Amino acid sequence: MKFNKIAGLGIASIVLFGSFGQLAVNAQPAQALKAKQTTIVAAKSESVISSGNFVKSEKATTGKAKIVNMNGKRYLKFDKAFSTGNGPDVKVILHKSSTVPGNIQEGNYITLAKIQKFKGAQAYEIPDNVNLDEFKSVGIWCEEFNATFGYASLQKA
Repeated sequence: MKFNKIAGLGIASIVLFGSFGQLAVNAQPAQALKAKQTTIVAAKSESVISSGNFVKSEKATTGKAKIVNMNGKRYLKFDKAFSTGNGPDVKVILHKSSTVPGNIQEGNYITLAKIQKFKGAQAYEIPDNVNLDEFKSVGIWCEEFNATFGYASLQKA
């Protein structure tokens, strides 16, 4: 019985002092720890070129669209309040008119991309060769049925 208590104390001492030794070996000055935790974040310069609020055409469409210049590239961005109806073959377009008609005609618009999602913030890169002065609105358009879900007239910043 005595032997078990002594053996137990010996093991506890080894564990206790072993842990203390481990802490002593891993201890580092506070400045060294601080230096390891420093994170450098590159600043993104974003300037708004134009913006507008979505309005309904054939389906409820809400939120804000803005065209921005960010680090030398242009993007069309929708805010987190963006929402539109679901449909097949839905595209994001730039249109030459400040209002996008229900049925659009070839030559009056360009397609930026297929819509990423029907709700929430998203961004689309605008190709360098697109002259933004030619386009007055952003449209959410179903190509299959030539139906405009909604649009945002763009006002220069």
